[in-house]
Amino acid sequence: YCNGLTQNPSYEEICSGQSNHAEVLKVDYDEQQISYSELLEVFVETHDPTSLNQQGADKGTQYRSAVFYTDDSQRQIAASLIANIKDAVTEITELDVFYPAESHHQNYYNNNPNQPYCQLVILPKINKYFK
Repeated sequence: YCNGLTQNPSYEEICSGQSNHAEVLKVDYDEQQISYSELLEVFVETHDPTSLNQQGADKGTQYRSAVFYTDDSQRQIAASLIANIKDAVTEITELDVFYPAESHHQNYYNNNPNQPYCQLVILPKINKYFK
């Protein structure tokens, strides 16, 4: 969770929509292996950058399309990519604060591959990316 009003928010607080946090994925990466631009390409291929406050059936400001950057270079790269997407509503904002989700939300897909959400929502995105 990041950039909201509540310190150390719980999943329930995030889901209420009152915390103003976004549900996010924090990616630590090696620039020798993959570039920031390539990561953003994965983001826009597996995510709807044109849907305001919604991703699939998940609705609310916590599901807004957003890129949270940590330096000006990342901001510029993200802005350039998003500017080329017709009807994009993706927010590009400096990362203020990041809170890891509760442990049972960590590595969710790998730990719960047979859950309906994983099968119906995550797996099609993975398959789309690899096509």
